[in-house]
Amino acid sequence: MSETGFRIFNSVFSAGAELTYAVLLTAFFKPFIPSQGRKWRRLLIVFFVYILFEIVCNRAALLQGSFGLILTALLLAVSKWIDLEKPFVFLLTLLYFNARISSGLMVQSLYFIVERSVPYRLEPPEAVFLRAAFLVMLFLVSHAAMLAVMLYALQRQMRKQCMTLHRRELCYISLVPTAGILFGQVISRLLVEFKDGVLLQLYERHPAFLAVIPVLALLFYAGAYLTIAFQQGMAVLREEQSALYAEHQQTQAIRARIHEAEQFSTRIRQLKHEMRGHMTNIKALAGRGEYASLEDYIARMDESINDFELTLQTGNPVTDVIVNDIRRQSLDLGIRFQVEFHYPDPGAYDAFDVGIILQNLLQNAVEACGKVSAGERFIVLTGKRKGRLLSKRTHTKTRRTAALERE
Repeated sequence: MSETGFRIFNSVFSAGAELTYAVLLTAFFKPFIPSQGRKWRRLLIVFFVYILFEIVCNRAALLQGSFGLILTALLLAVSKWIDLEKPFVFLLTLLYFNARISSGLMVQSLYFIVERSVPYRLEPPEAVFLRAAFLVMLFLVSHAAMLAVMLYALQRQMRKQCMTLHRRELCYISLVPTAGILFGQVISRLLVEFKDGVLLQLYERHPAFLAVIPVLALLFYAGAYLTIAFQQGMAVLREEQSALYAEHQQTQAIRARIHEAEQFSTRIRQLKHEMRGHMTNIKALAGRGEYASLEDYIARMDESINDFELTLQTGNPVTDVIVNDIRRQSLDLGIRFQVEFHYPDPGAYDAFDVGIILQNLLQNAVEACGKVSAGERFIVLTGKRKGRLLSKRTHTKTRRTAALERE
């Protein structure tokens, strides 16, 4: 290979390397970009953003450490057009650079070993250029293959569980890959140095680093991978905890309803027993012609029977029972109770779920009023619907202070 041919090869090689890394980045983003609409357009945006990044970095006199910052800033700027949230775009870019630098350090040590294993002889310039082209091409192919495997492993793990990235979670996950990137930047500056016109290579001066640096690079990559897996496991545990809490709340609500049903059944039996005595008394008053006393007696019977009626009507049997039960508890405690809540259209919401929320909301209000000893206590339950959103609010206050206001 002539010198001119080597220069042409070098130009083509640089362009090919840029395209290779752009394709790998786009493939890494692909599973996470929504498929609604024209997905290929979003992928092209990622691809051309990377090409623009390479052009800017190659033509501008920039520090090597700023390369990742530029690409991250560009991808964050187009996050709206690729339909991804900015925290997730930031994480994907960070993981990409961590994998790229880690794989590069591992391949670099292998490349050094292969280069030293090939005997170097005084050869014509054409053979020297051909040997250099072969070794550079071997490095690119090896690096691209290892990077593709590492990105695929990360991609596969991240697809197992949907990740919700709040600020704290993003900081946790970003620590290890950021440290890996900084480590790679430092080592890259130390691999090759020129001192007094002499080329100094780190692996020649410190052969032990041939094993140490690849292992450290692999550990940084594995740390990022395991951090993601751990965070996903924590997300699963949080979901299970939420489901367990909801089941516990449902169980408590069912127990409360069973207790209410038992109390109601006991009152019915008492009323049945009392009605027999009432009928005997009514017959006796009617037989003696004491009709005025009979009217008073029947009026008192009506009052006792009214206790079994649901005074407040919300539009649903489940919520009727809950609201009236809390109303009776409030009145027994001397708490004024007011309701401006009406159950929404049937079928729009599950009555049992609404009942659980309503039960907890009102029970908290009663407990808050129970902690207040001075002043007039009252509970106001209101409900509003806006679109598909149903909002319930309790105002629990006294004349002097607000004991509870919860939504």
